[in-house]
Amino acid sequence: MEHAFWHARWEEGRIGFHQREFNRQLQRYWSALNVEADTQVLVPLCGKSRDMLWLREQGHSVVGVELNRGACEAFFAENGAEVEVAESGLYKAFRCDGIELLCGDVFALEVARFDTIGAVYDRAALVALPQEMRKAYAQMLCQKLPVGVSMLLITMEFAGEQGPPFAIGESEVRELYGERFEIRRLGETEDGPKGNDVAYLLLDRSGE
Repeated sequence: MEHAFWHARWEEGRIGFHQREFNRQLQRYWSALNVEADTQVLVPLCGKSRDMLWLREQGHSVVGVELNRGACEAFFAENGAEVEVAESGLYKAFRCDGIELLCGDVFALEVARFDTIGAVYDRAALVALPQEMRKAYAQMLCQKLPVGVSMLLITMEFAGEQGPPFAIGESEVRELYGERFEIRRLGETEDGPKGNDVAYLLLDRSGE
């Protein structure tokens, strides 16, 4: 899936994946990660998700990664925040009050970028990628995340293969992440845009 595809989606306003309200499964299950309030949270393919505001309200600093600059700018503009913009390696960094959005390709994140990450929230990344890219994305996280970092993962289950967002069953989640993480299916909702939204807790066991 080319970068141009996602830039076109944002430019054309085809962002049905964006939620105006805080994600209910995030609010319901985030505490299952049992992370300290000052933990830094990685939100890959974050778009302009308001979930980052909720995480900040819990005391977390947030690092989002988003390919489209317009989405980064919109996040801060729509939330009335004055943003500082700076070059940061391969990325343009948008920063304000404990939230940093790195504009660029998530696959290009250097290992050093992960050093301060203490948890991951993935609602829109894995489901946005076709199957082969999902494998590469999961491998990248498993290789680069520090020991002890766990994840709240939200996927979608529905009939058919058309996407994005793509349907991802529990067997695929376990295939992608089972070598590094203990995987617990937490629960699901039936009012997602295409089908059931399913929440998983991924507990790191790489240090065992």
